[in-house]
Amino acid sequence: MFRGVFSCKGQGSPCPHTCLWTEVQILLENIITSKDNPVIKLYQKLSSSKKERFEYGLFVLEGLRIVEDALREEAPLTHLILTASAYERYGSELFQADLRDTRTLVISNELGNRIASTEKTQGVFAVCRIPEAKAPVFKENGRYIVLFGLQDPGNVGMIIRTADALGMDGVFLSRSCELYSPKVIRSTMGSVFRADIHIINDEDELFRLFSENNVKTSAAVIDSDAVPVTQCTFTGSEAVFIGNEGNGLPPEIAARCGGKVIIPMQGNINSLNAAMAAGILMWELRRSNNKG
Repeated sequence: MFRGVFSCKGQGSPCPHTCLWTEVQILLENIITSKDNPVIKLYQKLSSSKKERFEYGLFVLEGLRIVEDALREEAPLTHLILTASAYERYGSELFQADLRDTRTLVISNELGNRIASTEKTQGVFAVCRIPEAKAPVFKENGRYIVLFGLQDPGNVGMIIRTADALGMDGVFLSRSCELYSPKVIRSTMGSVFRADIHIINDEDELFRLFSENNVKTSAAVIDSDAVPVTQCTFTGSEAVFIGNEGNGLPPEIAARCGGKVIIPMQGNINSLNAAMAAGILMWELRRSNNKG
């Protein structure tokens, strides 16, 4: 049985003292080697099945950085799972967090390789609660990106990460791939815990929300009547819609937007990767906001 310390918390700011885990009944179990351990079986279910994730209201994390981000942002982790090697290498760092509500397990390196979804795992895993959906809160001169029909997890994760980096005020997913799939979560590089993300699959509700909150909408399309984004002056609150990787925005969705924008391109190129296009559009949104 391992022992260690972490920074404890009181009613206000973090307590400067350290507490033995035993004082708050946080213990690391003996090293687990069996694939039939209930927590290991749960982790594998959550990792492989969308149905299980939503049935349990849980999703999984893998990797030191994203687990550190989750702890830093005080995400509701139910389990922290470390391989024996990861415990020796990262344990003292990870256990500085408040883990009183988190069950911590140490598993064999072999079992870690079995449950990993990456080829060279760091041996750091966690289970986190899916947060309850909250109504969007729109800001004055807010900047928003809408991902409509995106199906590539890497693109969705990268756009969320870029939105976080560029200070977007909200990311809306509509008819896109599942936010809590391991590939999307991994691609966000921790931004899933910082970005303001909303899942609204009903297009009528989505446009109603934007209309009621005076958010102007623009469709990113490859149309001859679209305005080059470099010539746009975004004023007030703005939301730009990005469409499916292969087919773009459905014409009926583009028609409901208040305007159309296009990214000027040279040569014979007439389209960009969705994540790249979203990054350029978000940069222009933020740049216009800063100029205003």
